[in-house]
Amino acid sequence: MMTTIPNTTFRTRQRNDALEGPNPFEWKNVTSADVFENKRIVLFAIPGAFTPTCSTTHLPGYEAKYNDFKALGIDEVICLSVNDAFVMYQWGLHQGAKNVKLLPDGSGTFTRHMGMLVDKDNLGFGMRSWRYSMYVENGQIKKIFAEAGLEDNCGSDPFEVSDADTILAWLQANG
Repeated sequence: MMTTIPNTTFRTRQRNDALEGPNPFEWKNVTSADVFENKRIVLFAIPGAFTPTCSTTHLPGYEAKYNDFKALGIDEVICLSVNDAFVMYQWGLHQGAKNVKLLPDGSGTFTRHMGMLVDKDNLGFGMRSWRYSMYVENGQIKKIFAEAGLEDNCGSDPFEVSDADTILAWLQANG
């Protein structure tokens, strides 16, 4: 298992209130160091925005437990998906996500370097992230909860260990 976060750049969209019009956003490159350096991060990765389990259980579970994570000293809770910044933004609005930061890995580079990029062509998705969660301290992976059965074109969508309750219980027990 990898112990250090991959050094990648995420293409994000950031609001710029100086911009006028219906799209007050601009591109901003965010590096792995920007996201993880000198921080305690809980990150969970999903196969796709707007998909059933991700929308009804996975993201809502982390959003509901956000204050519990903060009480344990977690700086940010991040949801990563191999979706572009536009899709992640709209999904966040649709979900009413207020606390969990949505991080687009549009090209799947971070996910590939994590060893979690899988082909989901059987569902018409193409390359996507396997479902997992992890606790990261200053860029070092301290614990990862990856769903069983990591494989291309998996016939199921396991969701047993990457949920908010599992990693929260681990954090409570392991400080």
